Amino acid sequence: MTLIFYIFIAIITFFAFLHAWAKKEFDISRTVVINRPKEEVFNFVRQLKKEKLWMPWFEKDFKGVLKYKGEDGKADALLYWKGHKHFYEGTQKIVKIHQGKIIETRFLLVKPFRMVLLEYKGLKEIDENKTKMVWGIRGGLVFPFSVMALIHPVDKAYGQDLETGLKKIKSILEAKNERAVIPENKEIL
Repeated sequence: MTLIFYIFIAIITFFAFLHAWAKKEFDISRTVVINRPKEEVFNFVRQLKKEKLWMPWFEKDFKGVLKYKGEDGKADALLYWKGHKHFYEGTQKIVKIHQGKIIETRFLLVKPFRMVLLEYKGLKEIDENKTKMVWGIRGGLVFPFSVMALIHPVDKAYGQDLETGLKKIKSILEAKNERAVIPENKEIL
């Protein structure tokens, strides 16, 4: 019985040490150049209702409900979802918007665990028909995610999703006939 107790204490100490040593914050981002004017790119990516067209998290793992509140693309607009495979329930709220430059949204994951993330999209005009876009996510890692990130870093886990989403935005916006590619939004209330 004493040996089991010491092994248990050793395991707890080992994980506590890993948690103390691990990074508690992360910031990952990816960049793409889109051959469209900056305002056009900005007006597309600021709309929460259009995310389901390009955001990989909704595209591959979502089979649930989306609800919108507020004026889409403006500060305080809110998206509520329920039914995602990994991030079952949560909200996304536009918290900061600078016309043509930056959009920041706060993700609040409610189930299966509670976590707050900041998602950002920054745009810079290269020339009148070419825009550089950065899409990133930053947040904190609590135990056990801080320890898991030592084995499987956040950048490796979600960096590919950022790249996939940016490629999808690029392909949608660079299509010759944008209206043929982007279906009309249907509000879900």
